[in-house]
Amino acid sequence: MGKDVGTWTWFHKLASPPHFYRIAGRMIPWFAVPAAILIVASTYGGLVMAPADYQQKDAFRIIYVHVPAAWLSLMCYMTMASAAAVGLIWRIKLAHALAAASAPIGASFTLVTLVAGSLWGKPMWGTWWTWDARLTSELILLFLYLGYMALRSAFDDLTRADRASAVLALVGVVNVPIIHFSVVWWNSLHQGSTVLRKGGPAMPAEMLWPLLVGALGYTFLYAALACIRVRGEVLIRERNASWLKELEAA
Repeated sequence: MGKDVGTWTWFHKLASPPHFYRIAGRMIPWFAVPAAILIVASTYGGLVMAPADYQQKDAFRIIYVHVPAAWLSLMCYMTMASAAAVGLIWRIKLAHALAAASAPIGASFTLVTLVAGSLWGKPMWGTWWTWDARLTSELILLFLYLGYMALRSAFDDLTRADRASAVLALVGVVNVPIIHFSVVWWNSLHQGSTVLRKGGPAMPAEMLWPLLVGALGYTFLYAALACIRVRGEVLIRERNASWLKELEAA
């Protein structure tokens, strides 16, 4: 019982804007430094150490940007939607702040995914773009991010903006499994999963480890950027709070 009370107290404190503001500030370097190290290691491993693919040759190396960015585009959306749901149900303003902070980060990763995919598609498919199920659903994801941000900016009242954008974020969740399973449900030019598949990854270890390291590095990068952006959201929402005035005075 005491442990449950302690856990609840910890979550309650974490949801406190001044408490989270301080914690997020301390955590930024703890996320940013590993992100830089892992991304550099992934880039070197993917561009220098990994051998050329026997079919795609060196063109396959775009996956060391494309795949981690695609993973983050989905993870950011699920984080945004989950935070929006928490804010909508339990009316925790900090959850809405996390959702708002995640949207532009997720949109950026989604744009990188689409651009990197086009750069790979030109030599492989002979075209920059095709209305393939995976590509189309990923494009819809970008529109959902942009729609979420546009809807938020359409309201002067933050409370109404939080509620309206949270509903849109939750509705858009249906697109996430469509993106993931699109290569299974429909005939797709996009290749199927090569890492998360039955029987284990279809890539040799010397190609696989830079990809996994890159995915982890991008995840740390998202965490660092989210901390920075949530702190900015907190400053906007709490600009008249007494604790912020005391912090400025200190």
